[in-house]
Formats: sequence, C-alpha cells, structure tokens
Amino acid sequence: MERIATADTQASATPPGGPLAAESGSASPLDPGLLDGLPRQREVPDGVGELGFVTPAVATALAAGPVAVSASASTPAVPAEYASRIFPALTALRGVRPWRLLPTPTGTPFTFCYGVLLVVSSLVAQYAGPALVGRLHQASSTDVTHLLRDPFLVLVASALWIVGGMVSPYAFLFLLVLTALERRIGGVRTAGVFLFGHIVATLATEGTVGIAVWAGHLPASSLHRLDYGISFGVATSIGALAGLLRPWLGLPMIALFGWTLIQDLLAFTDPMTDWGHLISLTIGIATWPLMRRWARAAQLTRAARTAGAGRVEVARV
Repeated sequence: MERIATADTQASATPPGGPLAAESGSASPLDPGLLDGLPRQREVPDGVGELGFVTPAVATALAAGPVAVSASASTPAVPAEYASRIFPALTALRGVRPWRLLPTPTGTPFTFCYGVLLVVSSLVAQYAGPALVGRLHQASSTDVTHLLRDPFLVLVASALWIVGGMVSPYAFLFLLVLTALERRIGGVRTAGVFLFGHIVATLATEGTVGIAVWAGHLPASSLHRLDYGISFGVATSIGALAGLLRPWLGLPMIALFGWTLIQDLLAFTDPMTDWGHLISLTIGIATWPLMRRWARAAQLTRAARTAGAGRVEVARV
C-alpha cells in the first residue's frame, strides 16, 4: 500500500490543533501518514505536488539548504589493502615501468654509453668496406699472438664489437641484462663484472689454445685464431644478475641460457667459444655473494642520497 497522500487529502484528513500542530500545522494523533513505533516524521514537499515522510535528521538537513549528492557517493570505496589482496596481479602491474628495462643516460650511464659505442661499431662493420672491417677485426682479435704482444689493447678493443651486429641475440641480452644489473649494483661495479668475465674467459680459452699448439695437438695457425665480441662479458653478467633476482625468475633464466650453451657445445661448431661461454656463466654464478653485498651497499647509498636531498629541501624552506 502506498503510504503517500496528496496535499489536499492530507489537509482534509488532519484537523488543526492536533498534537503536532505546533510542529507541522496539520497533524492528528491518528494520522494515517505516520508509521507506528518509529520516530515522528514530518511531511515535506517532494517537488511534484506530493508529500513524503522523512525523519527529523533528514528534515533538519533539508532545512539547512540543498544537498549536493556525488555520483560516486552511492558506491562504497574499496580500501587499498583489500584491493591489493583481491587483485594482486593488478597491484603488481601498477609498479611495472617498462622504460626501466632500457638504459638511460642518467639512470644507467655505463650501459648507455657502452651501447652507443657498440651501435657505432656495428654500423661501421655493416657499411664500411670489407677490407677495412677485416683489418679492424684482426687488430682487435684476442688471439694468442696479440695477447702475447699487446694484451691490454686487444682485450679492450675486442669488447667493442658484436658478432652479428645489432641483430645478434647478444646485443638484445646486453641491453636488458646490463641495464638491470647496473640499476642494482651501479655502473662501476657492472663494468667490473663485465670486464672480469670477458678477460678471464678469454685468457682461459686462448691459453688452452696456446698450450694445445705447444703440445702439438693444434696447428700453428690456431695462434692467429680470430676472436672478438662481447659474448663472454654478457654471459658473465647474466650469471651475476640471476643471483640478484627472485628464485622463480633467476633460476629459470640460468637453466634456459645454460641449456642453450650446452646445445651449442654439442653441435661442435665452435667448441672453444662455446666453452668460453660456459666458463663466463660459471664466473657470474660464482660472484653471487659479492653481487648481493654490492646490491645492499648500493641500496643504502641511494637511501642516504634520498634522505640527504630531503634535508636540503627542508633547509631551503
């Protein structure tokens, strides 16, 4: 049954002078428009010529003036802590910043500058004359002859080339792995990890070649074996980075990359280089305790710089 009466009906049904006359001017003890057992309700116009019944609190609010209702007021707000529990994937995606996967001049200066040098050398290797490119590669080769004659020069120069150019898988791994590693331990330490793996793996493989030639197991032409590229340093960086990642990400990365290297070794296309990749990966894995200490130290340094910057801002204010 509809508990709303028109103004004319209500006025005729309620004689003046009732108990509520002082409040509404038209009410009676047995007013059919009121609900039994509830606080007294007043009649207010609903804007369409009819009377609706509201509680005293609502009547007071209406008397104070028009009430603005937000469109979202009827929608209950979900606290952030419950949203993070109910939608963990959305919470995780909120913190993903894809641009941090690539090097930047300020965030990862070592990887960025090194990457620019590799782009330049790759363009030279692609567009320069074959004779010039051959001489440059030969002069940068870390073969036994060059290592005995000028080890420092060739160890540095050989790391300025990418075998296969910018379309090589190692170029892609270089950008992702060294960027992630530098963001965790800093540029100087990342350069040290890369160069350490590059130098140790090169000396291990080329030293083996020199010993095999001296023992008569390889011809003397192996002393001039062409050897250059960044793959040893990248493999070492992959092994080092895996120790800083969560196990569900770091261990599969090591397993996948290691299985790829083993398949290359079984193919026996370039066994000396393939052994160098496995040695580099092992070197990176062996540095896990050092990588974790460096990562903690870098985190404390960043926190101290942030706190110092905050104090400077406060002092300026």
